[in-house]
Amino acid sequence: MLFTPYGVVIDSTPAVCGKNIIVKHCFFYELLFFFFFLTVCMTNCPTLIVTVGLPARGKTYISKKLTRYLNWIDVPTKEFNVGQYRRECVKIYKSFEFFRPDNEEGLKIRKQCALAALNDVRQFLTDEGGQVAVFDATNTTRERRETIIRFAEQNGFKVFFVESVCEDPDVIAENIVQVKLGSPDYTHCNTEEAVADFMKRIKCYENSYQPLDEDNKNYLVQDLSFIKIIDVGRRYLVNRVQDHIQSRIVYYLMNIHITPRSIYLCRHGESDLNIKGRIGGDSGLSARGKEFAKALSQFIQSQNIRDLKVWTSQMKRTIQTAEALGVPYEQWKALNEIDAGVCEELMYEEIQQRYPQEFALRDQDKYRYRYPKGESYEDLVQRLEPVIMELERQENVLVICHQAVMRCLLAYFLDKTAEELPYLKCTLHTVLKLTPMAYGCKVESVCLNVDAVNTHRDRPSVRLTNTHPLSMTVLISILIQYQFGSKHLGCLSVLVMRNLV
Repeated sequence: MLFTPYGVVIDSTPAVCGKNIIVKHCFFYELLFFFFFLTVCMTNCPTLIVTVGLPARGKTYISKKLTRYLNWIDVPTKEFNVGQYRRECVKIYKSFEFFRPDNEEGLKIRKQCALAALNDVRQFLTDEGGQVAVFDATNTTRERRETIIRFAEQNGFKVFFVESVCEDPDVIAENIVQVKLGSPDYTHCNTEEAVADFMKRIKCYENSYQPLDEDNKNYLVQDLSFIKIIDVGRRYLVNRVQDHIQSRIVYYLMNIHITPRSIYLCRHGESDLNIKGRIGGDSGLSARGKEFAKALSQFIQSQNIRDLKVWTSQMKRTIQTAEALGVPYEQWKALNEIDAGVCEELMYEEIQQRYPQEFALRDQDKYRYRYPKGESYEDLVQRLEPVIMELERQENVLVICHQAVMRCLLAYFLDKTAEELPYLKCTLHTVLKLTPMAYGCKVESVCLNVDAVNTHRDRPSVRLTNTHPLSMTVLISILIQYQFGSKHLGCLSVLVMRNLV
């Protein structure tokens, strides 16, 4: 049987001694070719996201959040902040004079920095497997944007502009205090001097600022793709969304806000199956789990949280934990624990005995491994995307969930990679308080001092070379599980070559 781009060819000729090896090799090389062919054909053109706006309008905040979100949903994304390139080029910042439109030396340096960043964008999107690059700069002139558009056309990239416009002086002042005063540019200034200098820097850009809608009035009215965010989400203007990625970007940006809030994450109280060392299932709370539920209620009351919303899964152990709070709660099916399929309610030792190959495969790639008739962490992230969107819309929320679910949510807020995500420690009877900050997230861990079993399993030191050769059937199942993604080719090819040796 041979896989080709045009279908499957089955050779019914019996294999003879010596030829079976050739057939085996041909099968897997054809298999890899078919896999690669589909990957190339199914991949969209890379996207270059370009921020537009005056300083202190939240462009870098948007860039960092967007980069974090896209990486979390498994779209390889990287941010390129031109300000960082400028700081590397000009080690000592003196004053706003550097940004004056008549400062020829400053203009030359800033242009060089922008071109250096674009060169790195090209390398990331063409050589490093990137799908989205975020070019974070003011880009306030039509001339600069035309340069970027030409660059994208020459390299086969789609361009999507994100413009942030804000006229609210209170929001601008808050942004300056929260973000810009912590910038390396102002480490040697007092607050008053820094604010005064930065306001003058903004003035340097205001006179030459050409908004995107002016571009549309004068040229390329059908060609520019963009979202314009007005007054931190009070209004939006969206123009010519071209593809699925741009649609997701728009949807995400229309859900985020900057209102101060806290998100509390915790697992359910210890369950009966936790005590037995069994995964999954839908058991109720143990005696210590019920004790934790009471302690959680006391903790939440002590926090005096305004308009707190409580979310749970649809499983008994989270519902029983929430009921002890004595407040309304909302059940989310999306928050249910990862489905372990045929391994539900088994101990890890039993899984290793009954399904040794599955156990080894999961250790090799825990994020993408899917339980037979169950889910992978990759599946779980997709399932949780609506939860993340709603969390971004909300203010104060307590999420009572499960170990794998909490890992996925935590990885989003802390910008953890797919490799790190399945091994994040989310212990029972501990509450994590997440407070979104300007460019990240502050984490406070609160242990409620109720004993519980340890359900964490450390990353194993197993390597592919330590496993037994995989059967042809197992390798074909891997192809199906890995869902035709270019980022998985390396892992797949290693598995295939291991089988051929």
